[in-house]
Amino acid sequence: MLRLFLLLILLLPNLATAANFSGTALSLYWTIPFLGILFSIALLPIICPQIWHYHFGKIVLTWTALFLLPLSYYAGIDSSLHIVAHAILKEFIPFILLLLALFTVSGGIVIAGNLVGSPKHNTILLAIGTLLSSMMGTTGAAMLMIRPLIRANQQRRYQRHIIIFFIFLVANIGGGLTPLGDPPLFIGFLNGIDFSWTIKTMALPVVICTTLLLTIFYRIDHYYYQKEQRTIKDRPSTITATIEIQGKQNMVLLVAIIGCVFFTGIWTSAPALTIWGILIPLTTIIQASLLLLITLISLYITPSQFRQENHFNWAPITEVAKLFIGIFITISPVLMILKAGKNGALAPLVSLVSDTDQQPINMMYFWLTGTLSGFLDNAPTYLIFFNLASGDPVTLMTSKATTLLAISMGSVFMGALTYIGNAPNFMIKNIALQHNIAMPNFFGYMKWSIGILIPIFLLLSLLFFRY
Repeated sequence: MLRLFLLLILLLPNLATAANFSGTALSLYWTIPFLGILFSIALLPIICPQIWHYHFGKIVLTWTALFLLPLSYYAGIDSSLHIVAHAILKEFIPFILLLLALFTVSGGIVIAGNLVGSPKHNTILLAIGTLLSSMMGTTGAAMLMIRPLIRANQQRRYQRHIIIFFIFLVANIGGGLTPLGDPPLFIGFLNGIDFSWTIKTMALPVVICTTLLLTIFYRIDHYYYQKEQRTIKDRPSTITATIEIQGKQNMVLLVAIIGCVFFTGIWTSAPALTIWGILIPLTTIIQASLLLLITLISLYITPSQFRQENHFNWAPITEVAKLFIGIFITISPVLMILKAGKNGALAPLVSLVSDTDQQPINMMYFWLTGTLSGFLDNAPTYLIFFNLASGDPVTLMTSKATTLLAISMGSVFMGALTYIGNAPNFMIKNIALQHNIAMPNFFGYMKWSIGILIPIFLLLSLLFFRY
């Protein structure tokens, strides 16, 4: 590891002072630690699963240090501390507190009953979860619906495809209908995109994509179900009409979380505080405080047996926290290079979205925004291409409406391409593993996503961005 650090020191000549730490001055070598984390997540669980399982936090910490140490050497310790403070205060804390609140509150809600995972009923559950995603966010809907779905299929032999389609639909594509559904769309809302514009414009792509995926899922699940039926003759075929919801007090807290995020998001006139040189809006502090308070209230008022019935523990959220704090810190040079546009090291990539007359190529906006969102944080990726296209909400909702649609669809839909494309993806995988469902590894999941999603995305790009 020392050799790798020395190699990075030698390969990062583009940064001489803290003032030069901008997208235009950075070389692609600064992206190595971020790529290291991604490849570690993808490869180490396959190559050395035991080491990864027990030491993934240390591995992420090592890659983070391999970014911060060269940065401190070339730009100064102050720049390193500023990058860390910005990542933690502006990105990580709001991100993890929202996930923590949703994870804790939904973990106290038990949807009980004689749920039987037949193809018909599984499709209905996925459809309900997909609809909820646009009303309560992909994370909230995913955390609420994943355990009932797992419980309904606990007697099934083949389960991994159910979880994979759940990630596709509930954790990603279902959030494309409203700004409350997925962070990129909420970013657009905060930057002036009308709530109604998102609903009207995204409705058809979401409906087409959801319909195709639910149809494909039903056929696949029906195949596996029939395969199981040959060996299990007495499987029940109906769901008991009475379904009991326990922990209803947490439903109120779930609504409180949604309201907290929405109202603090639209409160744009609040003053801001400066912490370690970073401007933190008062609304961010209020939101973080309220989310933490809601989390503590849920822990206090929920009977322990409800969480035990959900097999609730802190492992999924802990793993997400350890992985994403490293990602948020090391991703900073990647986003800065992208933000530099045609003046940055990724200029050839950025130039793909415009023709020789500087007119947007909407199909490329869709695929480039989407591909990067599958591996980077989709909210800042959306914002980068939002500003690259125009940055003016009126222009983007009128003369460049198709371009904004391409950016919106790409950032929301293609978060389903990898486990790290959207925060709920990784949490769902971990919850499934805790219930002894043999989930595919990083590349195994991508075989499913590429094989099923890419043809659908190709169809969507032809339908909406051909001209």
